[in-house]
This record gives sequence, C-alpha cells and structure tokens, in this order.
Amino acid sequence: MTPKTAPPAPHAPAREAGATVHGWPRQGPDRELKRAVEGYWKGRVTAGELHDTAARLRRSAWRQLADAGLGEVPTGDFSYYDHVLDTSVMVGAVPTRHRAAVAEDALDGYFAMARGTQDAPPLEMTKWFDTNYHYLVPELGPDTGFAADPAKQVAEFTEARALGLVARPVLVGPVTYLLLAKPAPGVAPGFRPLTLLDRLLPVYARLLADLRAAGAEWVQLDEPALVQDRTPAELDAVARAYQSLGMPTDRPKLLVASYFGRLGEALPVLAGAPVEGLAMDFTGPGAANLGDLAAAGGLPGRRLVAGVVDGRNVWINDLAGSLTVLDTLLGLAGRVDVATSCSLLHVPLDAAAERGVDPQIARWLAFARQKTAEVVTLARGLAGGRAAIDGELAANQADLAARATSSRTRDPAVRARAEQAAATGSHRSRPYGQRAGAQRERLALPPLPTTTIGSFPQTDELRSARADLRAGRLDAAGYRERMAAAVREVIVFQEEAGLDVLVHGEPERNDMVQFFAEQLTGYLATRHGWVQSYGTRYVRPPILVGDISRPGPMTVEWTRYAQSLTDRPVKGMLTGPVTMLAWSFVRDDQPRAQTARQVALALRDEVADLEAAGTAVIQVDEPALRETLPLRAADQDGYLAWATEAFRLATSGVRPDTQIHTHMCYAEFGDIVQAIEDLDADVISLEAARSHMRVAAELSAAGYPREVGPGVYDIHSPRVPDVAEEVALLREGLAAVPADRLWVNPDCGLKTRGWPEVTASLAAMVTAARTLRAELATG
Repeated sequence: MTPKTAPPAPHAPAREAGATVHGWPRQGPDRELKRAVEGYWKGRVTAGELHDTAARLRRSAWRQLADAGLGEVPTGDFSYYDHVLDTSVMVGAVPTRHRAAVAEDALDGYFAMARGTQDAPPLEMTKWFDTNYHYLVPELGPDTGFAADPAKQVAEFTEARALGLVARPVLVGPVTYLLLAKPAPGVAPGFRPLTLLDRLLPVYARLLADLRAAGAEWVQLDEPALVQDRTPAELDAVARAYQSLGMPTDRPKLLVASYFGRLGEALPVLAGAPVEGLAMDFTGPGAANLGDLAAAGGLPGRRLVAGVVDGRNVWINDLAGSLTVLDTLLGLAGRVDVATSCSLLHVPLDAAAERGVDPQIARWLAFARQKTAEVVTLARGLAGGRAAIDGELAANQADLAARATSSRTRDPAVRARAEQAAATGSHRSRPYGQRAGAQRERLALPPLPTTTIGSFPQTDELRSARADLRAGRLDAAGYRERMAAAVREVIVFQEEAGLDVLVHGEPERNDMVQFFAEQLTGYLATRHGWVQSYGTRYVRPPILVGDISRPGPMTVEWTRYAQSLTDRPVKGMLTGPVTMLAWSFVRDDQPRAQTARQVALALRDEVADLEAAGTAVIQVDEPALRETLPLRAADQDGYLAWATEAFRLATSGVRPDTQIHTHMCYAEFGDIVQAIEDLDADVISLEAARSHMRVAAELSAAGYPREVGPGVYDIHSPRVPDVAEEVALLREGLAAVPADRLWVNPDCGLKTRGWPEVTASLAAMVTAARTLRAELATG
C-alpha cells in the first residue's frame, strides 16, 4: 500500500467538525455480556443481574467514547442478541408462535424468538449484508400488525443523557427492515414485505415523536439496504417513507445512514428527502460516493456524517488521504462531521490489549478504540487545519510506509507459485459424472447416507485443556492424550449412533479459521480480538498480515488417528480459501483474489497429504462464499470467478475416487447456484432446517446435478427435533433431490451444542434416514 502524500498547504479552518461513530462492540472487554446472557439461560444469573451487567457495559462504553473526544454518542445499538430482532420487538412484529411467550415474560420471549423452544422454532438467521454478523430475519405477512414499543430506545437514550452526554438514538430504518424481512410461514407465494410500508410508517413516526419528547435532537435511521441494487418501485418506497417521516413537526432531526458501499441511484432520492442529514460511507466501494455526491450538488445547508475510517477492517487509516476527502466534502454540505464508515460492531475492541504482537505490526493495527481516536484526530484536523495534527500525520505516514516496505508482508517464492497457478488454472482430472461411480464403489454407502458437518461439542473439559496448555499447567504430551481421548469418544459415539461417514470431532480446534491461521505463515492470531458473529457466539478473526504458506501438515495426524479407530470413512476437515479470507481481517494492500490464491495453494498441499494418508472423503468448507458476494450485481461475476477458482485450486489435485465435500450455511444460496456448480465439489451440505428445505428446491430448479445434504437439524437452537419433524424435512428434500443424490446431516457443526441435545437430535436424524430408506426399499 503506497501512502498518499498530504497536500503542501493546509486548508483554512472554516467550520466546526464533530466526531461520532455509528455503534460500538457490545460484549465488553472480557465478554461480560456473553457470560451474563448464557448464565441467564442456564439459570445462574437473574434477569435483574443481566440487566445490571448490560447497563454497566453501556455506561462504560459511552463514557469511553466521550472521554476519547466524541461529541455525540450512539444509543440503541446495544443488544442482548441482535439489533434486527430488537427492531421486530420495537415495531411489534412478533411471530404468532412466540406471542404467548413474549406476553408472559418479555425477556424469555425475546430469547425464544432467537433460539426457539421445544414447541416453537426460532426465527430464521442469515448474514447481515456481506459481513460475518448474523441477524434474525423478521417474519411478516399480509395480516401483520405493527405497534410501537419505544421502551428500549427511550430508556437507553435517557441513560446516556443522565451521564451528561449528547446522545443520538440509532434505529434500523423502515425500508431496510422490510427489505430484510421474509414472508412468514404459510403466507402465499408472491407476498412482498415492502407492501407493508404504509402500515409501518405511522409506528416509526410514533417512535420518533417519543424520542423527541425524551429530549433527542437527532435520531439516526440506518438504511444499508440502499447500497444494493434497488428497483424503481423500491426507490419510490424510500422517497415515500422519508417524505412521510420528514413531515411531522414533533420529530427530532433525521440522520439517514447508509454504509457498506455506494448509494448510487438511492443518493438523489435521499438528497431530495426532507431530512436534515445523511451519513455516508467513503471507504472501499463507498469511495465512489464522493464523486456521486458532488455530481448531485451536495447537501447544502444539511449535515453530512462522513464515514472515512473503515469500520470493518483493522488497519490504520491513511489520515492524510482521509483529510483530502474531508476537505472536498467541506464544500458539499452545510456541516461535515467525521465518523467511521459503519458500526464498530464488526471489529475487536482494543488493539492495545494484544501485548504479544510484534511492536512493528502493532503500529499498523486499529481496533474500535484506535478507530475512535482516528475519527477524533481527523475531526481536529478538519476543524483546525492540518497544522493542528502535524505530529499525528507524520507518525501515521511513517507507519504506512513501514508496512508498505516490510519484508513481513511479501514472500517471493509464494508469489511466484501463485502467479504460476493463476496462469495454468485447475480442474479435476475427470468430470463429476465419471467420478461419482468411482466414489460410490470405493465408499459403498447406503442410500441417504448420514454424516455430520465436522465439529462435536466443545466441552468445558476441552476448553480447559487448551487453557492449561497455554498456561503451562499441562504439557504437550498430556494435552495430546486428552485430545486423543476426545477423538476416541466421538468415533465410538458415531458408530453406536449409526452414522455412515464419520468425523474426528475437532476437539483440538478452537475455531475453524483460527486453527488454520495459527499454522500458516502470514497470519496473525489475536488473544483478545473478539467479534460478535451472532447472539453469544464470538470469534477471534485472525489478521492476514503477509503472504501465506504452509510450513507442514495441519490436520493429517488427527484424521489418520481417527480413521485407525473405525472401518467407516472419516472425513478430512478443512476450511476453504474464501472463508479463510472472509472470516479474517484481510489485507487491504493487494487484491483479494491474490490472497485467496495463496491460501488455496496452502490448502492444496494439505489435501494432497490427507489423500496420501488414505482419506477417502475430504470436506473443504466454504460457508462464506455467499456472504462475501458483492452487494452490487455488477461486481459479482468478477468475485465469483476468483472465489470458485480458488476452491478448485485447493481441491482439484485429488484422484477421481476421492470425494470432495463442501459446506455452506446461513445465507441466501438461490442466486449463486451456478457458482456452487463451478466449485466442482462432489457433495455439498447446506443449512436448510430453518428455511424449510428452500435451498433444495432452488438447487433442483437450477438443475444442480451433484449430491446434496440439506440440513435437517438446526444446530443454532437448543430445541431437539423429533423423528417425525426430520422425516417431514427429508420428504421435502426428496421431492427436490433424487434419493441417490441426497445426504442426511445437520445444518452446521455441533461445537456450540451440549452432548444431551446432540445425542437426541442425531438419534432422531439417523432414525429418520432409516425410516425413509425402508420406504424406498419397498417401493
């Protein structure tokens, strides 16, 4: 990355510039929220104690933001589980099956919508745009009624005001909320939730009036759906929505925010709406907003919150480059405030906590607290001129230059191999139709073969063993024995349960990306870099610092050991190149395709070693393939070309009778069916339980010719499906996929579940498969 040079002459200080952010990590410095919520679920924490923990975390976050120099703090972005679920509660859109639980106990009913109960399945979960955060999908129908519940928003705003802070409530906007929603189960095909807009707008007007009455001067309405391709009808709905919300006199000033990309055709619609301000993303794809805003005539007399600090990645900002953008924006709006591009929910809390990181690399990193400091610095520079931040600019330029020239970021041998691979490409030696017969002969599996996705429960004992190893309380030999015992237990369990293709259970793995990152050169693993994925599930995305290579085998030993314990096939389990990028903080100094190719070559070596060790089935998971899809259609073909090429590069070196599996979950797959075919995997397993087998029908409609395992057990809910439920799902699967190509498996890995749930659920799954096998055998 070449540092940009600051203009020689500073701009003349002319205007006040504020500093703010869109949102903040929820979990607390030591994941206090996770522990409190899970303690509540287990009955160890009372509702009052949970609320007290949440309030302490909110107050601490607001004080930190104010002390850092923010003139306005966001409120309402805090959530016990998910902010879209909070919005459903706020507008009264509670599914019928959960209304009694919500009426009886609001908190328990809230968690029932998120996690389900034995009698009521949860809301469907999917990815938040192209991030790794998951939201709970609103369920709406023609008969849905809305009712305002301002309690959470007003209470949190009032809390911040009581601390003497200027606060800005943040809500999911009405158009984005409806565009994210899906028809409720049983609703006739063709229903579009956006048709409920006129019914929803009075509820938003009431919420805004209540916030104004509570003292809010500004309220932010988030509309990230507007950076996607939108139809004329949808843009007309945006215009109608903000014309309606802008008309009342008893409302606060409205700041409409959009992020994750270019507003494009939505920008003139918002610019023409009767709102007092816009918040826009000027990073990454959003950089195009600068020219678009100038072409549209800017926002004269109105507030512009300029997202010039990337809220999704962990690299330091180019302060001089951002000031150049801000200088231009000064002439396009009545007031320019400096902000992050989006909520800081998507990055860890504090890079300073990573004390084990090489000091040089540490200077290249910015987590939430460092990004907030960058925002404040840029606001000072915008208001006072570059001379006001000369020292910060000089230090920043030195750090950028050090990263650009560091030997830590480049390996000539890796680059040469990747360039050669790019020139030659990769494909399997035989087409699928010829491979399938060889694989069936080698594996000799029954119809509707059963398997799991990879991981088994990560028990307290396994986590303690890893902690003891790190702390020196357990030596390497003792740790290996504990892991071996766990593998033996999982293999015995699977054989007794009647599963056909086994896994070793992954007891030694802390995370499906971090585990590999810690064994590859070029990655940096953190100790405290937690980021929320969904609910109480937090991950530590590794950081791609330099070129990637594999010093030695990563999974072969444990896979070989597991296979030695059984005559049934044991899958080798790897994480694919796209997911290794998407669930990491990726380099911003080279194209992602280049980094993906390096990771793919490292995985190709691992696949070859697994096959040489006798592994007949190798699963290379790509759950992030869909979530990383660019938000604009014009950018998608290019992404899918390099993403599928990277997968094939990782997997195409195997023999025809070695079966390659892949897995995807919790995303919308219907619009990437051709890309799934282009992966050239032999078997794909996908999440399907919450979405009622929709993906099986989508693959069938597209003529997908390979083997498919649509999930029949929702592993993100504690409820245990019974045999009849799983038989019903499998019948739906068989209606779309022929029996000789249908696999039976859960939606995802089992690491977050407990053994009692897993035991009962897999017993039901195997029984369901055997029931349908018997029916198929008798015709």
